Amino acid sequence: MLCPKCHQPLEGEEAYICCAQSMVQWHCTDCGKVSEGFAFPYGMCPYCNGRLEVLGDRDLEDEAALAAIRTAFEIELGGQAFYLRASQESQDPMLKELFGRFAEMETEHMDTLAKRYHAQVTAPSKDFSLDRAAIYAGLENKPNDPSSLFRIAIAFEERAVAYFSERSEQAGADSVEHQLYKELAAEEREHVALLTTEFARWQAGKPGLL
Repeated sequence: MLCPKCHQPLEGEEAYICCAQSMVQWHCTDCGKVSEGFAFPYGMCPYCNGRLEVLGDRDLEDEAALAAIRTAFEIELGGQAFYLRASQESQDPMLKELFGRFAEMETEHMDTLAKRYHAQVTAPSKDFSLDRAAIYAGLENKPNDPSSLFRIAIAFEERAVAYFSERSEQAGADSVEHQLYKELAAEEREHVALLTTEFARWQAGKPGLL
């Protein structure tokens, strides 16, 4: 006898519950990060070890919630475009490969957000300028200085963290947009940590972790 859901063989005639392809969204009560998975060790957030709660249904169709999600995708698209352009223009083979992987990371992240928020996004512009990202990050773009690319990328993500954190504090504590901005800030904070680690390894001449 096969399970009608996952088509794996069943033993005996006892009652059973099939959890195949059961994906649950969890919300960390500490850092706000949303994680997808059936279960996590000890019910703890994999990023900060905070307590996880099942993320229930929420209304993402009001104007404030849609604005939060739209801004998140705008920032992600900007990051992806920056990494693609940085990879193309970098003269350092290691940086070229690393920023290419950053671009892939952003693509995977946007796929996750698209599934989470049921959104569709377009591909980033191929004409994206590194100077535009530098201005947004508040830094000077120095084409001949590879480390400036890292600093721009980190500042880019840090600015997003600050923006989402500020909007979260401004929203009502029990509102959907407060929770959305908090979890979006956590997503960008994770990016800052990853980029900072990769920058330190690059400076030390070590291969990246990605």
